[in-house]
Amino acid sequence: MVTSSVSGLASGLDTASLIDQLMQLEAVPQNRLKAQQITEKSVLTALRALNTDTLLLASKAAALAKPATWQTLKATVTGTGVSATAGATAAATSLSFTVGSLAATHQLGFATGAALDARVVSGTSVKITGVDGVVHDVATGGGTLSELVSAINGASATTGVKATAVKVADGSYRLLAESTTTGAASSFTLTDADGSALLGGAAVRAGTDAQIDLGLGITATSATNTFTDITPGVTVTLGATTTVGSTATVTVAQDSSTIRSSVSGLVDQVNSLLSLIDKQTATKSETDAAGALAGDTMARTLRNNLLNTVFGDSTSSMATLGIQTDRYGKLVFDGDKFDKAYAADPAGVAARFTTGATTATDGWAARVVAVTKSATGSSGTIAAAIEGRNTALGRLSKSIAAWDDRLELRRASLERTYTALETALSNLQGQGNWLAGQISSLPSYSS
Repeated sequence: MVTSSVSGLASGLDTASLIDQLMQLEAVPQNRLKAQQITEKSVLTALRALNTDTLLLASKAAALAKPATWQTLKATVTGTGVSATAGATAAATSLSFTVGSLAATHQLGFATGAALDARVVSGTSVKITGVDGVVHDVATGGGTLSELVSAINGASATTGVKATAVKVADGSYRLLAESTTTGAASSFTLTDADGSALLGGAAVRAGTDAQIDLGLGITATSATNTFTDITPGVTVTLGATTTVGSTATVTVAQDSSTIRSSVSGLVDQVNSLLSLIDKQTATKSETDAAGALAGDTMARTLRNNLLNTVFGDSTSSMATLGIQTDRYGKLVFDGDKFDKAYAADPAGVAARFTTGATTATDGWAARVVAVTKSATGSSGTIAAAIEGRNTALGRLSKSIAAWDDRLELRRASLERTYTALETALSNLQGQGNWLAGQISSLPSYSS
């Protein structure tokens, strides 16, 4: 709505300023709504930050509540070029062995050298009896050495054989054929189509299995250099630098360093959330303003519930595992105490953290998960608070917008009123001036 007014032309009053001052009074209720809107937005921001940190805590706690996380057996090796891993089914153990042999491919080194473009195949194909025992006819095109190598490599996926032309001292090339897999079962033959020898026949390096000797007449073999499940859950791999005849010892034992770090991280995350709640719910002091959630019982309840998770039942707490509360209402973690308890009873300590068969038997991490879910779930307390604030902000925005319309109409009304007043005063002044003129024009009489 567009209005206009004439400010004080007749009255001499600054009617524009008067209208502005009156509008300031009229806008007091709307300003209260705007101030409330700012407060609600700050509360909503605080709630969203609280929700984000609580979700992060829930993620860390959920990982530690899984029994699989507590499979902390680690394999260590003494011996050059040997590695080992321990899986979920591994048990604490130790074994020593001597390396008897490494797995090797089957190789054929052909005796006669030739130029790459020299024809070395009598017909148009060669025969490869592959590791599967099947005879494969491999077409060689023009039968040159170069074409033979390309044909063999093109059929590798089927035959399990690959080839290379190696340049020797006299400038000619010798054919080297090799199995694509290692092990004693990787043997193959390569002949001309009629079964005759290629390139003067071949020297053979037979494929071999890897072998380790564990003593007492116990040996293990593998077609590769990896011994899977050498004991349940334990895999040993011989590397390229492993020396035949060398000895190695594999030890599988509990490794508390990783799980200790995870527990410490969860304690830190809980304390981070507690600190955030303390800041958001702080009351006003002489030096600091009140937190956005000061007096919010939901946030305080969440804080108390998190601290109470360190108590499993009326007779036990996490203190024996190095986790307890201090006088400032935060958690403290004694890593050395945890290590001792875990070394003495890994399964028992794990049960004190992980999800149990029933809620009553849940461990600490599982209890933290339950608390965080009750706050952040779709019907959780934080989610409900956020939804409530969003609804309130929506109502406030509508009310403020309605006041904008109301104040616009009120200003227009005031401007019309003061414009009418100035017009009336101007008319009266005109009439007064006319009467004064008439009176002054009357003749004067003297007695």
